[in-house]
Amino acid sequence: MVETTSSRLGTYLTAGGADRMRRELNALLLEERPKIVEIVSWAAGNGDRSENGDYIYGKRRLHEIDRRIRFLRKRLENAVIVDPSRQEKRDIVYFGAVVDYIDEEDRTHRVQIVGSDEARIDQGEISLISPLAQTLLRRRAGDEVVLKSAKGETTLEITSISYDDDLSRDDH
Repeated sequence: MVETTSSRLGTYLTAGGADRMRRELNALLLEERPKIVEIVSWAAGNGDRSENGDYIYGKRRLHEIDRRIRFLRKRLENAVIVDPSRQEKRDIVYFGAVVDYIDEEDRTHRVQIVGSDEARIDQGEISLISPLAQTLLRRRAGDEVVLKSAKGETTLEITSISYDDDLSRDDH
Protein backbone atom coordinates (compact mmCIF):
# COMPACT_ATOMS: atom_id res chain seq x y z
CA MET A 1 0.00 0.00 0.00
CA VAL A 2 1.54 3.30 -1.13
CA GLU A 3 -0.19 6.49 -0.08
CA THR A 4 2.35 9.28 -0.42
CA THR A 5 4.35 10.57 -3.35
CA SER A 6 7.75 10.35 -1.71
CA SER A 7 9.42 8.77 1.24
CA ARG A 8 12.85 8.59 2.73
CA LEU A 9 13.57 6.03 0.03
CA GLY A 10 12.58 8.12 -2.98
CA THR A 11 9.80 9.07 -5.32
CA TYR A 12 7.13 6.54 -6.24
CA LEU A 13 6.79 5.59 -9.89
CA THR A 14 4.81 2.97 -11.72
CA ALA A 15 6.84 0.52 -13.78
CA GLY A 16 5.51 2.17 -16.96
CA GLY A 17 6.51 5.63 -15.78
CA ALA A 18 10.00 4.45 -14.89
CA ASP A 19 10.33 2.84 -18.33
CA ARG A 20 9.32 6.11 -20.04
CA MET A 21 11.89 8.01 -17.97
CA ARG A 22 14.63 5.49 -18.86
CA ARG A 23 13.78 5.75 -22.57
CA GLU A 24 13.92 9.55 -22.38
CA LEU A 25 17.26 9.43 -20.55
CA ASN A 26 18.73 7.06 -23.14
CA ALA A 27 17.48 9.22 -26.02
CA LEU A 28 19.07 12.30 -24.46
CA LEU A 29 22.37 10.54 -23.77
CA LEU A 30 22.71 8.55 -26.97
CA GLU A 31 20.99 10.71 -29.58
CA GLU A 32 20.21 14.32 -28.76
CA ARG A 33 23.25 15.29 -26.66
CA PRO A 34 25.83 13.95 -29.15
CA LYS A 35 24.11 15.88 -32.00
CA ILE A 36 24.18 19.14 -30.04
CA VAL A 37 27.81 18.61 -28.98
CA GLU A 38 28.71 18.18 -32.65
CA ILE A 39 26.88 21.39 -33.60
CA VAL A 40 28.54 23.36 -30.77
CA SER A 41 32.00 22.04 -31.75
CA TRP A 42 31.42 22.99 -35.38
CA ALA A 43 30.09 26.44 -34.41
CA ALA A 44 33.00 27.08 -32.02
CA GLY A 45 35.40 26.45 -34.87
CA ASN A 46 33.80 29.23 -36.91
CA GLY A 47 35.44 32.02 -34.96
CA ASP A 48 33.65 34.77 -33.01
CA ARG A 49 31.31 33.07 -30.57
CA SER A 50 29.63 36.22 -29.28
CA GLU A 51 27.38 36.56 -32.34
CA ASN A 52 27.35 32.94 -33.43
CA GLY A 53 23.71 31.81 -33.15
CA ASP A 54 24.50 28.13 -33.62
CA TYR A 55 27.04 28.27 -30.82
CA ILE A 56 24.85 30.30 -28.43
CA TYR A 57 21.73 28.22 -29.05
CA GLY A 58 23.71 24.98 -28.91
CA LYS A 59 25.32 25.81 -25.57
CA ARG A 60 21.92 26.80 -24.16
CA ARG A 61 20.33 23.57 -25.43
CA LEU A 62 23.25 21.52 -24.11
CA HIS A 63 22.71 23.07 -20.67
CA GLU A 64 18.99 22.18 -20.81
CA ILE A 65 19.77 18.61 -21.86
CA ASP A 66 22.36 18.18 -19.09
CA ARG A 67 19.91 19.54 -16.51
CA ARG A 68 17.23 17.07 -17.67
CA ILE A 69 19.74 14.19 -17.63
CA ARG A 70 20.69 15.02 -14.03
CA PHE A 71 17.01 15.21 -13.05
CA LEU A 72 16.13 11.87 -14.69
CA ARG A 73 19.17 10.10 -13.24
CA LYS A 74 18.41 11.34 -9.74
CA ARG A 75 14.73 10.42 -9.97
CA LEU A 76 15.43 6.94 -11.32
CA GLU A 77 18.22 6.35 -8.82
CA ASN A 78 15.94 7.22 -5.90
CA ALA A 79 12.70 5.80 -7.31
CA VAL A 80 10.53 3.31 -5.54
CA ILE A 81 9.01 1.41 -8.45
CA VAL A 82 5.57 0.04 -7.74
CA ASP A 83 3.96 -2.58 -9.94
CA PRO A 84 0.20 -1.91 -9.69
CA SER A 85 -0.59 -5.46 -10.86
CA ARG A 86 0.91 -6.79 -7.62
CA GLN A 87 -1.55 -4.86 -5.42
CA GLU A 88 -3.18 -7.30 -3.02
CA LYS A 89 -6.18 -5.19 -1.97
CA ARG A 90 -7.63 -4.75 -5.44
CA ASP A 91 -11.00 -3.42 -4.27
CA ILE A 92 -9.55 -0.25 -2.73
CA VAL A 93 -7.97 2.71 -4.56
CA TYR A 94 -4.23 2.93 -3.94
CA PHE A 95 -1.22 4.09 -5.94
CA GLY A 96 -1.30 2.70 -9.48
CA ALA A 97 -5.05 2.07 -9.53
CA VAL A 98 -7.05 2.65 -12.69
CA VAL A 99 -10.29 4.22 -11.51
CA ASP A 100 -13.51 4.70 -13.45
CA TYR A 101 -15.94 7.24 -12.06
CA ILE A 102 -19.04 9.18 -13.05
CA ASP A 103 -19.40 12.89 -12.41
CA GLU A 104 -22.58 14.87 -11.61
CA GLU A 105 -23.33 15.27 -15.32
CA ASP A 106 -23.25 11.47 -15.88
CA ARG A 107 -19.97 11.66 -17.77
CA THR A 108 -17.65 8.68 -17.35
CA HIS A 109 -13.97 9.26 -16.65
CA ARG A 110 -10.98 6.95 -16.33
CA VAL A 111 -7.79 7.92 -14.51
CA GLN A 112 -4.73 6.16 -13.21
CA ILE A 113 -3.05 7.39 -10.04
CA VAL A 114 0.68 7.69 -10.71
CA GLY A 115 3.75 9.46 -9.34
CA SER A 116 4.12 13.22 -9.65
CA ASP A 117 7.01 12.93 -12.11
CA GLU A 118 5.09 10.68 -14.51
CA ALA A 119 1.64 12.29 -14.50
CA ARG A 120 0.21 13.03 -17.95
CA ILE A 121 -3.22 14.55 -17.46
CA ASP A 122 -4.03 14.48 -21.19
CA GLN A 123 -3.67 10.67 -21.03
CA GLY A 124 -5.62 10.23 -17.81
CA GLU A 125 -2.58 9.74 -15.59
CA ILE A 126 -2.99 11.93 -12.51
CA SER A 127 -0.48 12.73 -9.80
CA LEU A 128 -0.83 10.99 -6.48
CA ILE A 129 -0.84 14.39 -4.79
CA SER A 130 -3.56 15.91 -7.00
CA PRO A 131 -6.88 16.80 -5.35
CA LEU A 132 -8.69 14.18 -7.46
CA ALA A 133 -6.28 11.40 -6.49
CA GLN A 134 -6.42 12.40 -2.84
CA THR A 135 -10.23 12.26 -3.00
CA LEU A 136 -10.22 8.79 -4.60
CA LEU A 137 -7.55 7.17 -2.42
CA ARG A 138 -8.70 4.48 0.02
CA ARG A 139 -12.20 4.36 -1.53
CA ARG A 140 -14.10 1.45 -3.09
CA ALA A 141 -16.27 0.92 -6.15
CA GLY A 142 -19.76 2.20 -5.39
CA ASP A 143 -18.50 4.94 -3.07
CA GLU A 144 -19.64 8.50 -3.66
CA VAL A 145 -16.97 11.06 -2.90
CA VAL A 146 -16.89 14.83 -2.88
CA LEU A 147 -14.09 16.48 -4.84
CA LYS A 148 -13.28 19.93 -3.48
CA SER A 149 -11.55 22.23 -5.94
CA ALA A 150 -11.25 25.90 -6.82
CA LYS A 151 -14.40 25.48 -8.92
CA GLY A 152 -16.37 24.24 -5.91
CA GLU A 153 -17.53 20.82 -4.80
CA THR A 154 -18.43 17.99 -7.17
CA THR A 155 -19.84 14.59 -6.28
CA LEU A 156 -18.26 11.60 -8.03
CA GLU A 157 -19.27 7.95 -7.97
CA ILE A 158 -16.53 5.35 -8.30
CA THR A 159 -17.75 2.66 -10.68
CA SER A 160 -14.70 0.38 -10.90
CA ILE A 161 -11.13 -0.09 -9.73
CA SER A 162 -8.47 -2.15 -11.46
CA TYR A 163 -4.74 -2.61 -11.28
CA ASP A 164 -4.07 -3.70 -14.84
CA ASP A 165 -1.98 -0.60 -15.67
CA ASP A 166 -3.86 -0.11 -18.95
CA LEU A 167 -6.01 2.99 -19.34
CA SER A 168 -7.06 2.02 -22.87
CA ARG A 169 -9.25 -0.90 -21.83
CA ASP A 170 -12.95 -0.32 -22.50
CA ASP A 171 -14.48 -3.27 -20.69
CA HIS A 172 -15.42 -1.32 -17.55
